[in-house]
Amino acid sequence: MSSRGAANPDIVVAGHICLDVIPAIHGGHKNAPGGHQGHGRIGDLLAPGKLVDIGPAQLSTGGAVSNTGLALHRLGISVKLMGKIGEDLFGDAIRSILGEYGDDLAEGLIVAPNEHSSYTLVISPPDVDRIFLHCTGANDTFTAEDVAMESLRGAKLFHFGYPPLMRRMYERQGAELKTLLSGVKEEGLTVSLDLARPDPDSPAGQADWAAILAETLPYVDVFLPSFEEILYMLRPDKYNELSERHGTTELLAWAEGPLLGSLSQQLLDMGAAIVGIKLGEHGLYVRTTASAERLRGLGKCAPDAERLDNWLNKELLAPCYSVNVVGTTGAGDCTIAGFLTGLVKGLTIEKMLLGAVGVGACNVERADAVSGIPDWETVQGRIASGWTQREATLPLPGWTHRQSYGIWENDLS
Repeated sequence: MSSRGAANPDIVVAGHICLDVIPAIHGGHKNAPGGHQGHGRIGDLLAPGKLVDIGPAQLSTGGAVSNTGLALHRLGISVKLMGKIGEDLFGDAIRSILGEYGDDLAEGLIVAPNEHSSYTLVISPPDVDRIFLHCTGANDTFTAEDVAMESLRGAKLFHFGYPPLMRRMYERQGAELKTLLSGVKEEGLTVSLDLARPDPDSPAGQADWAAILAETLPYVDVFLPSFEEILYMLRPDKYNELSERHGTTELLAWAEGPLLGSLSQQLLDMGAAIVGIKLGEHGLYVRTTASAERLRGLGKCAPDAERLDNWLNKELLAPCYSVNVVGTTGAGDCTIAGFLTGLVKGLTIEKMLLGAVGVGACNVERADAVSGIPDWETVQGRIASGWTQREATLPLPGWTHRQSYGIWENDLS
């Protein structure tokens, strides 16, 4: 299928796409285990032999291409989506859903005969973090050749998402991912990359991600993993130690300033110019290079001379905005959409960071990945009206609260 999409898009979003099947799961009793208004523990919900009364299933597209791409579209950014689907009913559903958001949004998809489309069962009970049952499907055969360089003409930024869920992208120490991103970088675009946390027992989970990142990050301007993803990939011993000590792989509560600084410095040393680490309910952390030359080499979204110092050698954390949380599906992807919007609009790093967590907050007000996202001006209006932020609860020794912005900063000068 031809890769047309939006004419002269500002951003091309490529990578993983799937169909999300999200059944409505009712709350449980007040005395549910764990003391929650819900099922308490996920094991209580999925006990063998138990019949669970649930509501209608919502069908939506998922994955980085859909979540980040549609959020950008709803924010008012001209975007082109490039993902790979099968010639099957799930693929038809993906194209149909994308078509409801915009007539041309499905036109950049690659339809692969004799392959099956990726899908995810999203289990999201009240008061319990969601789990995913995922089939990678046609994402596994996505290659650099699926992205024709001529299809990027006019774009400012190329965002690629979820290589750990795309087999060809992590095989051979990420050779295909390096080929793709280096080719895009040669075209002069700003390149951003997002990850996903793989199953530790899967081939992706056993890949040498430190080596893959060392090969690819020289061609990545903006790197946007989550804390747990990057801890797993760069510090597996620390990840396993914390997981065993606390009995969970949900480790956000043990993120803290010095560890974030150490991880981000390692990523900057590998070649990235800007590192954003998603911290879930704790907000978004950003660290930038101390090299003015590297920032000027950011591509079409490089800060101009007046904004260069504003972006240079910064370490910041923006807490989340306070909202009524309905669902967290796609929250990280939508936060990235806010980040990239600020980047292509040429905002200061502080306004970009607040816009990112603002978009993420809008996302969690709805159960699905993108329907809560308004246009960019509405997000900015909520922020300007004094939208309350959550308290920063992670240890940030030596950091300063910049109250006028609602951002925490570690002075690196």
